[in-house]
Amino acid sequence: MSLAIGLVGLGAIARAQHLPAIADTDGVHLAAIASRNATLPDLPSYPDLRAMLDAEPEIGAVSLCTPPQGRFDQAMAVLRAGRHLMLEKPPGMTLSEVEALRETAAKAGLTIFATWHSREAAAVDAARQWLAGREISAIRIDWREDVRKWHPGQEWIWQPGGLGVFDPGINALSILTRILRQPVRLTAAALSIPRGRQTPIAADLEMCAGETPITAAFDWRETGDELWRITLQTERGTAMLDKGGAEFSVDGEVIATGENREYANLYARMRDLVRAGQSDLDLAPMRLVADAFINARFAITDPFDA
Repeated sequence: MSLAIGLVGLGAIARAQHLPAIADTDGVHLAAIASRNATLPDLPSYPDLRAMLDAEPEIGAVSLCTPPQGRFDQAMAVLRAGRHLMLEKPPGMTLSEVEALRETAAKAGLTIFATWHSREAAAVDAARQWLAGREISAIRIDWREDVRKWHPGQEWIWQPGGLGVFDPGINALSILTRILRQPVRLTAAALSIPRGRQTPIAADLEMCAGETPITAAFDWRETGDELWRITLQTERGTAMLDKGGAEFSVDGEVIATGENREYANLYARMRDLVRAGQSDLDLAPMRLVADAFINARFAITDPFDA
């Protein structure tokens, strides 16, 4: 039986990724949407989540594509209505929020899935397999993009809970914690926050996985092409995950690449989790972000108008 999905939020990410992914995934279908400002033709559309839940009892799972601020109340409403829950990244505004959701879902016997779309990039699993058993001496992450291009007019990213440059940076951390066998620990952080804003526009992190040092530079002020790259020094050469995880190479030779099916893979995973009665709530990327905010040196930079 196909899993009926209710989609909450119809912004840029929902239109660009979630809608085509649902349409392209066997065993799931879009049953309704809830959005304050948008509708879709030939599909039940509701002004808010509660109205959708009340009117659509056949919906088996709800996918939340709303900003993290305020998402906890929505997520709890989904679980209390007896529906399975799928969360766009980051899964919540705080770790304690998400742990409360985990406990509620477990008590109700419901699936909860915290999605990390970059882990589904075409070359991530190939990189993980190649790195298995190899000694890594150092890792460097460069994640740079133009916030005006990727988040035009989105003020929520600059507010508490919006993560700032960690909104894309957490994608790098999700890949990092997927491809490494050892847990990653943050040791230092420096965050640059524009005057008048509440979240960072740039971040420099120092981490480690066992004895392997890891450095990361996230920056939202890039005006050229995006740079989404993880470079790993190994005893068998320099490995590189590039283009946000879409391409993996060793010493310049491309080992794996492929088309973008990140969100289709997520919906297939959600389908399978519901069928198996399981959940997937890996919070490793979010913990590293929380650790960065707790331990960072903060610097106020020039004002930034998005």
